[in-house]
Amino acid sequence: MKSNGKLRIAENIKKYRAKLSVSQDQLSKLAGITYNTLIKLSSGASKNPTIETLSKIAKALHVSVDDLIH
Repeated sequence: MKSNGKLRIAENIKKYRAKLSVSQDQLSKLAGITYNTLIKLSSGASKNPTIETLSKIAKALHVSVDDLIH
């Protein structure tokens, strides 16, 4: 189940990023997180994203954390 959750988050980040037409680099700057952190999340490699990180990404993408994880 955790694998599916990570992949779902990765897919949702990609989907919402595409809707806004922003690059991974742009999103990392908008969210105030490192590019490396975003790459790990976008690839599903991050084992335990913090709620703070997810909140920053969600805010930058103009969606809720719930939208990212479901």
